[in-house]
Amino acid sequence: MLVFGLNDVSQDSRPDVGGKFAALALLARVRGSRIPPAICVGAEAYRRFVGATGLRDRIELELNRKAFEDMRWEEVWDAALRVRNLFLRAEITPELVPPIQEAVRKAFGDGPVAVRSSAPWEDSSAASFAGLHESYVNVAGPDAILEHIRLVWASLWSDRALLYRRELGLDVRASAMAVIVQNMVAGNSSGVAFSQSPTEPKESVIEAVHGLNQGLVDGAVEPDRWLLNRRTGEILSHSAPARDHAMRPGAQGAELAPLPPSLRRRPPISAVCVKRVFSLAVGAEDLFVAPQDVEWTLANRTLYTLQSRPITTLQTDTGDDQRPWYLSLTRTFENLRELRTRIESSLIPEMQRQAAELAAQDLAALSNRQLTEELARRRAIVEHWQEIYRSDFIPFAHGVRLFGQVYNDRIHPEDPYEFVRLLRGTNLESVARNRALQDLAADLTADPDLADRLRRGVIRAEDKPVLRKLEHFDEVHADIACLIPDPSRRRAALIQLALATARAEMPRKRSEVAPAELTRSFLAAFSRDRRGFAKQLLELARASFRLRDNDNVYLGRIEAQELAARTEAERRLRSRHGSDGLRETVVAARKAMTPPAPTGSAASTLKVSARQIVGQPAGPGFARGIARVVRHPADLFGFQQGEVLVCDAIDPKMTFVVPLAAAVVERRGGMLIHGAIIAREYGLPCVTGVPSATTRIHTGDTVAVDGYLGIVTLG
Repeated sequence: MLVFGLNDVSQDSRPDVGGKFAALALLARVRGSRIPPAICVGAEAYRRFVGATGLRDRIELELNRKAFEDMRWEEVWDAALRVRNLFLRAEITPELVPPIQEAVRKAFGDGPVAVRSSAPWEDSSAASFAGLHESYVNVAGPDAILEHIRLVWASLWSDRALLYRRELGLDVRASAMAVIVQNMVAGNSSGVAFSQSPTEPKESVIEAVHGLNQGLVDGAVEPDRWLLNRRTGEILSHSAPARDHAMRPGAQGAELAPLPPSLRRRPPISAVCVKRVFSLAVGAEDLFVAPQDVEWTLANRTLYTLQSRPITTLQTDTGDDQRPWYLSLTRTFENLRELRTRIESSLIPEMQRQAAELAAQDLAALSNRQLTEELARRRAIVEHWQEIYRSDFIPFAHGVRLFGQVYNDRIHPEDPYEFVRLLRGTNLESVARNRALQDLAADLTADPDLADRLRRGVIRAEDKPVLRKLEHFDEVHADIACLIPDPSRRRAALIQLALATARAEMPRKRSEVAPAELTRSFLAAFSRDRRGFAKQLLELARASFRLRDNDNVYLGRIEAQELAARTEAERRLRSRHGSDGLRETVVAARKAMTPPAPTGSAASTLKVSARQIVGQPAGPGFARGIARVVRHPADLFGFQQGEVLVCDAIDPKMTFVVPLAAAVVERRGGMLIHGAIIAREYGLPCVTGVPSATTRIHTGDTVAVDGYLGIVTLG
């Protein structure tokens, strides 16, 4: 069967309809239960779709560009984005459309529905895997429902699902997805009920919000929370949040709306209704013979069960599982707007102020005891900002992903990364620094005699104005100090880099603004009343894209001031003017500031057995040149125009050599990592996620870089 009704499900149907719909069908047979009408587009429809369109083979190709265990978070997201775009551009085969649309019309007419995943492994007794796949609410019309069924199919290969591929048993050839289409109930209040608290076995938990459940699930609305005695149903406590907003049905699914004052003062449900919800959860536990997590909604005093799943936890490979943290980076539009305000109005100004205050301090005037205390203080400051970087900057920088998904869902572009072109020209700090380096290069070479002496390392007393310009550049762009801590060596390296920059022909394609026609097409994809949101989302994405590059520069300036204190302390220790306390603090700071050696960055005698290595296409274009493999920061300063930059990963402190490069190749992967961002700013071919890039390629090798296909050819 292609489409199942609730009455069509038998004990043997679970592989066809998935755990979620199988549970709904069982609940629907319980006397007195209220289940909104629902149908299920079975897994067979998915199998026919990916087979007839060739998607199965293309998904397999995308997921096998690189060994999955070697992929970073960004590469997983990139792979999922490309797969999602394949689904968006593939037409649903004609044999599937009539039976699905006929079943939808018969069950719901033109009324709104919710479209949810029901994968075979979802809501099993082993693991619920709640939230790994997509759900959509308030979808109306046969065409829109088909579109959202396709999106739910695509979510089988979302980054969230791919992270749990082993637990899910994901296999391109064997995996499939069923989809629930359920009558939309616009509840006055909604929530979830845990028949047994996940943290306290003797208690039950009920959470409720005004409006739709989407606000609670997305984290956009904080719920009221009740703890109950699991045996008697007695209410033990009630926690009330600030009730400001509710999720309501809107033109684009669900929309966050302000609550009227009368509802802000009132819990979403009464104490009597809390008991009704508790009975609902206990009844589900009795039916399934296991504690249940029940999603419900209350509409006109009728209590509906939307779904019920066993209370389980996701299985992890190790005790140090970072996947939940990665999943937490996906934020709502409202959350990102609030985060942007905090970052731009408070955090970045404070970061810049603190860096300037530290830079102005005369470290040489401090006693050994004072310097010891200052070094410890600066280490604490660095750790503070590193925590802010992790808790605020990284999540906001991932806001680009929200825009990318919305753009692709609306436009269905041939290039899944076309959205990045709308984010160009967003005042990147590293681009501004590159312009400053070019200005410095022009100053150093204005006098041919001076330029010749600088090349030979000869500096005279009358060259003080030039030295002041070098010192000014070093002070303004203090983060570069982390690459070569010794001031005299850094000055010599900067001079050589500036001279190489002066000789180079800079890329013509430079930090251009987003093409106007792409912006117009994006905005035109929204109804007139939604264009304000589209503009806000685009502006948010540009701010997010900007921060992906700039946050490391700001953090580098703070870290450079700790380095300055450490350099002064080490100078005193070398000259025997230090103390034991100072020595201990220096050693601790040195350990804290030394990053682990990147995987695959060490020199190797590995022989190349194939001429082509495959990575992720991250910057369109094709170039051929001599490779320069950068394994240590100091290697950057010998970079020459026209070379292909090959490295483990580029961070913003390193991007001053990119204008000299013919192309960029990185071992680490991702369309939105710093190397890819800066390469696109200069229109350079870029391939990221190339396994063993720094061991299979050697300085002096001739390489060809195909940024369209993600291929690097050696020799």
